[in-house]
Amino acid sequence: MSASDIPTPIALGVAEDGPPEFETLYRQHRSWLFAFLRRRFGPELAEDLTQEAFTRSLSASGPIRAPRAFLLRVALNTARNQIRDAAARPQLTAEGPESDRAATAADQIDLLALKETILALPPKLRDVFMLSRFGGLTYEEIGAHLGIPVKTVEWRMSKAIRLCVARMRD
Repeated sequence: MSASDIPTPIALGVAEDGPPEFETLYRQHRSWLFAFLRRRFGPELAEDLTQEAFTRSLSASGPIRAPRAFLLRVALNTARNQIRDAAARPQLTAEGPESDRAATAADQIDLLALKETILALPPKLRDVFMLSRFGGLTYEEIGAHLGIPVKTVEWRMSKAIRLCVARMRD
């Protein structure tokens, strides 16, 4: 990817006279963040996640002390939310009296693919994923329940999400 392929802050909806800190942040970290996310999620989702991270950096209160950590956390949280929303989408369509008849074959195939993807996760990753997404437990509660540190819960959840995204993309 050449420098001319990288969107400017204007493409993110920032005026040319936008905050100079943002422009510096964007120029210094955009390529790194995009490359990192592209390896994990593919180019299309990486572009969306990168843009979202920088958009949210505009609303950060005060200076960002660790810009790479901040941008990466925002991007990974956004990816996690998108996966959670995708998992919840079939449930949203299942409301109402005609929902059984209204469910299309495509919805059923998507739901089955999601179920297979989650079941194909390694057991330790699957346990953390299920407790978080379907059990509604916090990372601290999961750590206490499984007898593992919160950092391990975070790592396993991150790995589970990456594997789910990669598999659902195939």
